[in-house]
Amino acid sequence: MKVLWFRFARWLCKIFCIACFRFRVYGIENIPSEGAFILAANHQSFLDPLFCGIALKRPLHFLARDSLFKHWLFGPMIASVNTVPVRRGEADIGAIRIIIARLKEGRGVCLFPEGTRTTDGRIASFKPGFGLLYRRTGAVVVPVLVDGAYECWPRHRKLPIFGSHVTVHYGKPITAAQTKTIEERELASVITETLRAMQAEVRIHQGKQPYQYS
Repeated sequence: MKVLWFRFARWLCKIFCIACFRFRVYGIENIPSEGAFILAANHQSFLDPLFCGIALKRPLHFLARDSLFKHWLFGPMIASVNTVPVRRGEADIGAIRIIIARLKEGRGVCLFPEGTRTTDGRIASFKPGFGLLYRRTGAVVVPVLVDGAYECWPRHRKLPIFGSHVTVHYGKPITAAQTKTIEERELASVITETLRAMQAEVRIHQGKQPYQYS
């Protein structure tokens, strides 16, 4: 029953995104057809989990700060679609164990290793803390670029701007064999630079000004 609800909720979210935004997805062939995988995405808006997941056929699990679960409507809603609460500012061992268990079951998890939404659209350096997840589970890591969501719903706005261009690009997967040979901080840096390059390419293709990084 829960699987059916998740699929229905994802279908509703897909209709919403297609109807309200100029939504485009690329690189869907880079998502593994089976086995554990981690989507490592940049974080531009509250809608990023929707943008990252609606094009996939496989279900996803998410992490969200525990304070969001206290809202009378939003809390039960996100809990019903495979979202795990995590305490901010500390190592939440309970949440980590749940995510590791889901990955060991061969499922997918969507993470935002920047830790918070961007303040200016740029991609901040990824934090290496998610390394424990792929090392303990052998999960494939897929870099995911979200672009246009900052213009759509920057963190200083209360409501999104409908009709904006939003692009999601799934990058080349990094296999378990590859992650074993790379130190955690180095992998976080590699994914950060990969997404920044993808972002520049996407924005230039759409006639937008690419972000500058020092």
